[in-house]
Amino acid sequence: MINSEEVFIKEFEEKDKEDWNAFVERSKNGTFLHKIEYMHYHLDRFNDCSLILKNAKNKIVAILPGNVEGDFFYSHKGLTYGGLLILPETKLEDVMIYFNRFNQYLREEKNIKKVFYKAIPYIYSSIPAQEDEYALFRHNAKLTGCGISSAILMENCLPFSTLRKRGIKKAKKWNLEIKKDYSYEDFWRVLTENLEYRHDTKPVHTLNEIIQLKNRFKENIELYSVYMEGECVAGVLMYITENVAHVQYISANQSGKEISALDFLFDYLINQRYSNVRYFDFGTSVEKQGFFLNEGLSFQKQGFGARGVVYQYFEYDLN
Repeated sequence: MINSEEVFIKEFEEKDKEDWNAFVERSKNGTFLHKIEYMHYHLDRFNDCSLILKNAKNKIVAILPGNVEGDFFYSHKGLTYGGLLILPETKLEDVMIYFNRFNQYLREEKNIKKVFYKAIPYIYSSIPAQEDEYALFRHNAKLTGCGISSAILMENCLPFSTLRKRGIKKAKKWNLEIKKDYSYEDFWRVLTENLEYRHDTKPVHTLNEIIQLKNRFKENIELYSVYMEGECVAGVLMYITENVAHVQYISANQSGKEISALDFLFDYLINQRYSNVRYFDFGTSVEKQGFFLNEGLSFQKQGFGARGVVYQYFEYDLN
């Protein structure tokens, strides 16, 4: 176990990039979203305050992606999840010390009064890694938001519902083509028009941003589209991590909806393309920190045999 006097904190600097990314690779709960090239694609929107914890031998033992706004610290406001990244050999007692040291630094050096913490869902960890949630409890953290995702444990899949099977059968009557898309413009048009029409909103990423991220993470970001007579009618943008194939964006135009193109596409993605992953995660079906559930969207995802995984959001005061 690490002694609290044997660890020290430093803020991330550009010269730390290689060491930071290498630690993400070695950690038991990091994903490519925690790498600097992903975290900093929108650096202009956030005041970065990512923290590195080192031991007496100057070795990194934990990292905490984060940003500050006034006297608030977020881990991380620009990511689906932030969280404390630790090594497989890290003990619970070590994590308790890490939290004490991070909190002390934020309070004394950054004048932070409140911490907002997005925990990493367990499905993204290579081995159990919820020591941070116990530490949060000990620091009187409150659960202030809860996203609910729908995921499939691929080694124990539930059968598709009758409705989803019917949609797949319907789609197969059309001359549809599924292809891995390297040009994102067609799908992004479908996605953007759909979001603007149905929800009066836009994708979190711009087209240029998602292309930039794809170029940085060629093995982690994939787009699969459904074409009918040369027209993109539906698509799914996937984020691929060590254990999880995660649906980042999903959309279909009116023609795609009428012919159940997404049922057709998900049948392929689940039973063929990503059949060897540990989890297939459809993403959350909530808004307003989880206080609004999109029941129709959740119903659709559960029709493929997916069941609940929570994305938890905590906050606590630094007194």
